[in-house]
Amino acid sequence: MANTIQAIRGMHDVLPEQTPLWQYAETIIRDVMAAYGYSEIRLPIVEKTELFKRSIGEVTDIVEKEMYTFDDRNGDSLTLRPEGTAGCLRACLEHSLLNGQVHRLWYYGPMYRHERPQKGRYRQFIQLGVETYGMAGSDIDAELILLMDRLWKRLGIRDKVRLQLNSLGTIEERKAYREELVVYFQQHLDALDEDSQRRLHTNPLRILDTKNPAMQDVVAKAPELMAFLGDGSRQHFQGITSVLEGLGVPYEINPRLVRGLDYYGKTVFEWVTDELGSQGTVCAGGRYDSLIEQLGGKANYAVGFAMGMERLLALMETLDTIVLAKPVDVYMVRVGTQAERAGLQFAEALRTAVPALKIQVNIDSGSFKSQFKKADKSGADYAIIIGDDEAGRGEVSIKSLRDEQGQQTLPNSLAIAFFQNYLASRK
Repeated sequence: MANTIQAIRGMHDVLPEQTPLWQYAETIIRDVMAAYGYSEIRLPIVEKTELFKRSIGEVTDIVEKEMYTFDDRNGDSLTLRPEGTAGCLRACLEHSLLNGQVHRLWYYGPMYRHERPQKGRYRQFIQLGVETYGMAGSDIDAELILLMDRLWKRLGIRDKVRLQLNSLGTIEERKAYREELVVYFQQHLDALDEDSQRRLHTNPLRILDTKNPAMQDVVAKAPELMAFLGDGSRQHFQGITSVLEGLGVPYEINPRLVRGLDYYGKTVFEWVTDELGSQGTVCAGGRYDSLIEQLGGKANYAVGFAMGMERLLALMETLDTIVLAKPVDVYMVRVGTQAERAGLQFAEALRTAVPALKIQVNIDSGSFKSQFKKADKSGADYAIIIGDDEAGRGEVSIKSLRDEQGQQTLPNSLAIAFFQNYLASRK
């Protein structure tokens, strides 16, 4: 017998018993996005490799080591998207959505990075992304944070996450800070690990978010970017914090919170947790105005965030308060040749009359006892029982599977009314 084929390492199946939690979170996400007036955009999974080289940068770990890149049959270099911001901005530029317009957009779907799989970090991962365009003021930065704050509350995990904020200032302010930072770290070369020494002259700000415990002391004493900010950057940042304070949203200023990509400026923020070990960042965002010009557009404004769904779901799994919808409300037991046909017909009539009702019909025959075992295992609240006698009279029997209510036999029309009332009572 041939060996069975297994899934690619780091690319996981979501099994039927796992999908209800995904669907629960996805429904709440859609509701919150709609409440803030954000529109969904659906983007290709595959883009031209050049898009990510120009946006992320050729000399980055993502482009050099992590992207799934291949040549198609025409010889074009294509890449499975490693993130969504570049593709979303490419779509907006391609379809002229940024010409004097304001947009609030969100997308959802798989991203791909070839890195070492571990809990909360996969090679295919599902990401929620939110991008806004055309708004210069700090209120839109604050709105994104408020949107996330509301989402955490709806999901029941607000007490498990903390908001961290920082400002990266302008390109000029960051350049002056970077020079000071290089001078400082050069004085402490012996304390830097190999990765940080490599970054010292290419991306010294990334040294600040090192996870190496041996470097925490030298990083803590490094100069802080806030000291290099001009009046405009300070006012922008204070505009955000004043909104949060006015609405009672707690936050921490983390001067070590940076981004590895140069197109970020001014606001950066992260929602972090202590519940998931080393994978503590649940959501990360910031302002990236300069990326628009980098991809060929006219100067404009952009700010957004991204959230990995696997980490979100891992955090939600720590709760015991989430009540998920039942996969099945009603299970139909059919016994007899005439009952089999009548059962299918009644199930269709019931679905038409009560569209929200979830009905599963026993298809593969079996004894009355074996069918009832399946009904109980389905998780349904009620079983509908149809034998040949009931079928001949245009009736069905209804039995509760979750309490001691007695079994009752009703004409089909009254059975439909019974389940209409059942659904109404659950609202």
